[in-house]
Amino acid sequence: QLIWDRATHMKVVIFCGGQGTRLREETEFKPKPMVEIGTRPILWHILKHYSYYGHREFVLALGYRGHAIREYFLNYEPMNSDFTVTIGRDTTVAQHQRHSDEEWAVTLVETGLTTTKAGRLAQVRRYVGSDPFMLTYGDAVADVDLNALLAFHKRHGKLVTFTGVRPRSRFASVEVDGDCVVKSWKEKEQQREYISGGYFVCEAAVFDYLDPAVEFEEGPMERLAAEGQVVMFPHDGCWECMDTYRDYERLNALWRSHEAAWALWDPSAQGASL
Repeated sequence: QLIWDRATHMKVVIFCGGQGTRLREETEFKPKPMVEIGTRPILWHILKHYSYYGHREFVLALGYRGHAIREYFLNYEPMNSDFTVTIGRDTTVAQHQRHSDEEWAVTLVETGLTTTKAGRLAQVRRYVGSDPFMLTYGDAVADVDLNALLAFHKRHGKLVTFTGVRPRSRFASVEVDGDCVVKSWKEKEQQREYISGGYFVCEAAVFDYLDPAVEFEEGPMERLAAEGQVVMFPHDGCWECMDTYRDYERLNALWRSHEAAWALWDPSAQGASL
């Protein structure tokens, strides 16, 4: 059981404002971070991952249907506990059990419906302060070793470390000879190239690079990279993004079959590999 060390934990900023247009079957009436894996929102899975490593203070940058995320946390205790309501002149509510999630400190910040991610990050600056912080997206889960990530960041001494992942291809790849005879067929293999999977570690100086007119991954990250201030932490383990309805079905199938390798806090939900 990991314990929250207030002297060493880092604040975690999570982008929760996107509209999730490619997952419209689920996001028509709720934001993508509230789409469920099993019976819990994907956002809950992300918070459980960070808190497993002792990072329990979160700043959520809200946008599209942010009220749903506000309502979820405002009603978190009664919706996740047994309780007795005594009804009468003085109505009382008695909660019957406590749980480790109560150590979460969640700050919810309204950052606008169409704001860029750079703009959203700029607006949460006052809640982050001048210390280094972690940053990720509200629609992807992984089994990233956050201790190793943080050590990697400190060792390289750059302003930004991001986690590089190699997702599975959505399609089969084929190799043919000169007569177009297929020499090999590989179905949905892991891609060779790394992409950004989120799970950033950032120094506070990153705020000075933000341009709310462009996305975080464009202007700010391009400028930081040009100055040699970005390093990639390679991760070849589990990384799954909930981008489409097919992704939603896959993540839920993995959870039901106890092959959710990202669920480090719950050994019964994990499989050998994804």
